Amino acid sequence: MRSIRFVSGLVMMIIIVFIASDKALGQSKKDTPINIITYNIRMNTAGDGENAWPLRKEKVAGLLKFHQADIFNVQEALPEQMDDLTELMPEFDHVGVGRDDGKRAGEHMAVFYKKSRFEKLSDGMFWLSETPDKPGFGWDAACNRTCTWIKLKDRITKKSFMVLDTHLDHRGMKAREEGVRLILSRIPVLNKENLPLIFTGDFNLVKESAPVQDVLKVLNDARDKSLTPPYGPEGTSGGFAVRGKSRVIDFIFINQKVTVLRHGVLSDSFNMFYPSDHLPVLAEVRLN
Repeated sequence: MRSIRFVSGLVMMIIIVFIASDKALGQSKKDTPINIITYNIRMNTAGDGENAWPLRKEKVAGLLKFHQADIFNVQEALPEQMDDLTELMPEFDHVGVGRDDGKRAGEHMAVFYKKSRFEKLSDGMFWLSETPDKPGFGWDAACNRTCTWIKLKDRITKKSFMVLDTHLDHRGMKAREEGVRLILSRIPVLNKENLPLIFTGDFNLVKESAPVQDVLKVLNDARDKSLTPPYGPEGTSGGFAVRGKSRVIDFIFINQKVTVLRHGVLSDSFNMFYPSDHLPVLAEVRLN
């Protein structure tokens, strides 16, 4: 009889431990963070000489792998660069189309996401112009400009969220102002469920500018909300040569449903040159 009681008690203890550990595991999975990087990879042009894309593409991919990106958003990616990234980063799928024809032509503002971790629920894009549903220059812009968006579901945490990526015009101030207004007006329409949201890009504007301040009325700068001190240099743009970057124009913005665990401007370099003329920005985030 004693042995039966002992066995029953032992079985009960095992069951309790199993339930407790399973619960703890479920809790830890729920809090699994996401590493997201925004990166202007610099278009492919032979004029860059020793910094031309064919000589640095593996460095760009290596940086993304080393910093364990789960999602990375790029700007200025020409079709052949998209092909290279797809080949070099086979574990990722992506959304985003060429800005010149809505298919393949021109630079892509693309979102790459790990196929094994994320499920794509929906995606789309629009032009930053008076006619956002078809290709065209907006206002005083020098180029076609677009915004890419995607709704994803995390297979680990089971949480859905949204990611947006853009590249504002480098010349037209009105195009930058109106482009930001258009994106901010689209966010409530795209994010009707009020999901966690991450908005990244090269804004060609500093934080003090009126359009970025408009973004900050709706979203937060991930750098400001980091639970640990921000890492890396202050600037993000200023050429290939290793030296102090002049200004911050690359941002990761978040809504209130995203917690930022870490934020960093990544200054990895090779033989005194960066892999791009912009530095990538990383945020490790948790979806609330």
